[in-house]
Amino acid sequence: MNHLADLPFWAAWLVAAFLFIGGSLTLIGSFGLYRLRSFYDRIHAPTLGTSWGTAAIVLASIICFSVLQSRPVFQEILIGIFVTITTPVTLMLLGRAALYRDRSENNPNVPAVDPPEGILDQLKMEDKLESVEQCSSKR
Repeated sequence: MNHLADLPFWAAWLVAAFLFIGGSLTLIGSFGLYRLRSFYDRIHAPTLGTSWGTAAIVLASIICFSVLQSRPVFQEILIGIFVTITTPVTLMLLGRAALYRDRSENNPNVPAVDPPEGILDQLKMEDKLESVEQCSSKR
């Protein structure tokens, strides 16, 4: 027996819309994993698809089972929280491990440990020098 036949029309459309959005975002993220060239680009696309795609699918599940059971159902929120927390942490760990590996292999396509100073860094240093000069001239 299928209980989804008891789902009202408005709830079925809402659930279908969130499932379509979640599936589309996940598909876009997996396409980015396939299409992007470097590892650093590839770890970014699936995390966006996973985070937002999972959020839409969890929301569809909450709506569906809350309407069917005639009471609020929130245990799916735990799934969303765990995925939302663990996905960025995994992204950072994978990125740092790859960066460490590439720097130890002296890969020329990896940014240096200390980035070159930009114009903002130079302006900050000039401001600090001026404030030191003003303090020393007051004495």
